[in-house]
Amino acid sequence: MIYPVILSGGTGIRLWPLSRAIYPKQLLSLFSDRTMLQDTALRLSTLPDVGPVTCICNDEHRFLVAEQLREVMSVTPTIVLEPCGRNTAPAAAIAALMLSGSHPGALMLLLPADHVIHDPCAFAEAVNLGRESAEQGSLVMFGVAPASPETGYGYIRVPSGKGTCGSVCQVLEFVEKPDRAKAGEYISSGEYLWNSGIFLFRPESLLRELESTSPGIVAACRDALNLSRSDLDFIWLDPDAFAACPSESIDYAVMEKTSRAVVVPLDAGWSDVGAWSSLWEVQERDADGNVMRGDVVVRDVRNSYLHATSRLIAAVGIEDHVIVETADAVLVASRDRVQEVESIVEELKRQSRAEPMTHRRVYRPWGSYETLDEGSRFKVKRITVKPGASLSLQMHRQRAEHWIVVTGVAQVTVDDRYILLEANQSTYIPCGASHRLVNPGELPLELIEVQSGDYLGEDDIVRLEDQYGRT
Repeated sequence: MIYPVILSGGTGIRLWPLSRAIYPKQLLSLFSDRTMLQDTALRLSTLPDVGPVTCICNDEHRFLVAEQLREVMSVTPTIVLEPCGRNTAPAAAIAALMLSGSHPGALMLLLPADHVIHDPCAFAEAVNLGRESAEQGSLVMFGVAPASPETGYGYIRVPSGKGTCGSVCQVLEFVEKPDRAKAGEYISSGEYLWNSGIFLFRPESLLRELESTSPGIVAACRDALNLSRSDLDFIWLDPDAFAACPSESIDYAVMEKTSRAVVVPLDAGWSDVGAWSSLWEVQERDADGNVMRGDVVVRDVRNSYLHATSRLIAAVGIEDHVIVETADAVLVASRDRVQEVESIVEELKRQSRAEPMTHRRVYRPWGSYETLDEGSRFKVKRITVKPGASLSLQMHRQRAEHWIVVTGVAQVTVDDRYILLEANQSTYIPCGASHRLVNPGELPLELIEVQSGDYLGEDDIVRLEDQYGRT
């Protein structure tokens, strides 16, 4: 049986401003009504003999990941929470340790949550092709015929003429992220494939190689798992043990060093959507070569990607550009320079700005909030609470709040008072008062929150009780 492990720990920094640290690209709907994580999970239904799914993600994304997977899966997956990012090798080691203990001899399919595969049936055929080799102890990679000299991918060298064959190939060499000149040489030779980042192996086979090449990863991951705790739907890895783990990719920690690697050519319309240019390439374009999403009006625009989320984008007389608009940021870039978006994000981080981390709308397990306006001593938010959901019982040391219900019904606790509010009714929460907001109805609750005080940061929350296990 094959046990899929979905890695959902990335931040998708090069798809800023749509992808942010708290709401990364795998949780976004970039191609359809489903998110990339949901598409990845649904793709597994094309595989025969598939066991329960494990998903490994950042603990800050846990509620979004759980909710999105529950929407498309009949069986609740196991969700493992990383307290900090440590790249793909530790994540793979955690999953291998879990599966080797619970399902010895099984196969583990490791795949990222943020890739596009247009032909799921071809993907399933490739996985089945690599199954026998994996069962015999090989580490199976899936390689894609390169279409351009990309510098963000690892390259796999195979015997001449084998890169498009429908069979398992020997890996002659693994090269991680060459420069553009070298990547061009690889493509010209016809002997190289892109590393798709998808792997198939026995958990014991991976752990055996890791013990040989990176024993520190296995030791730290074993400690993090042994000291883990289960809470709600999640497995929380021990923070101290996992933080002590070396941060390495599975490519560098294992695949560049092992003699047991083989590769299966994958011709399934794969893309890792690592930049806006990749998103333009894999989506359907109009007669002028444009991809347009949202409220967009153009004249004399060609071969461009335009994405509006909250207002109109109007463009005239441009070619080979990317324009992406969100409520708090607009990106304009030449399509051949979108890899440099990463440097913009790093500069914003250096300035301690919020835009690399969060959108104006922030999602929580109970719903979401959006900042509408703010000044030196006030902040105005729109809060949406899902039916039956409840915010934590909490207090603030430095701010007071005024709640005005717009739609729905609000059940409010303020110290020892209980209030039921309907549309156009309001209440006041003094600084230091314990309070809770509940939506007891069957429709979403929307209200406006006006904060006032000397400090209005999100860290001025003292949670006294919380049904979602937050501290």
